Amino acid sequence: MRVYLGIGSNIAPADSIASGLQALRDEFGALQASSVYESDSVGFDGPRFWNLVVALDADLGLFDLQDRLRAIEYRHGRPENAMRNSSRALDIDILLYGDYCGFYEHIELPRPEIHYNAFVLRPLAELAPNRALPNINISLSELWQRFDQAKQPLVRIPYVFLGVELPGNL
Repeated sequence: MRVYLGIGSNIAPADSIASGLQALRDEFGALQASSVYESDSVGFDGPRFWNLVVALDADLGLFDLQDRLRAIEYRHGRPENAMRNSSRALDIDILLYGDYCGFYEHIELPRPEIHYNAFVLRPLAELAPNRALPNINISLSELWQRFDQAKQPLVRIPYVFLGVELPGNL
């Protein structure tokens, strides 16, 4: 199943993202990665975040995938009682899980932040511009074009992982 994950960090982001990408590669194999974008923290006053989106193919059920991603976050210093809007070394969110649409226990898909956070929508639209969300018939590229980009400015961060400048296949 094709899965898109949002990755963010505002604690040593260059190193945290590199170790997070390596952990994802070790766990799931090949990844496609968007560019890395820097943005203000949302919902709290904290250091700026670096964000990107990766795509991978997973043969896990949704809850098993969520558990594995949480384990990666915990290995990278996420407290088990982490507050939603807080600084973190590594945050990994399931944005899209195939064409799943709806509420699955505590997971809402597609992830609502796609519609209102530039740091989620921009890298997702970069990675899959022609993909439509399962609940609407509008491409991610078009959603990005409609987004009020001036409200949430992003700065593209040149980023190299394992000798590959992102965006790229890892």
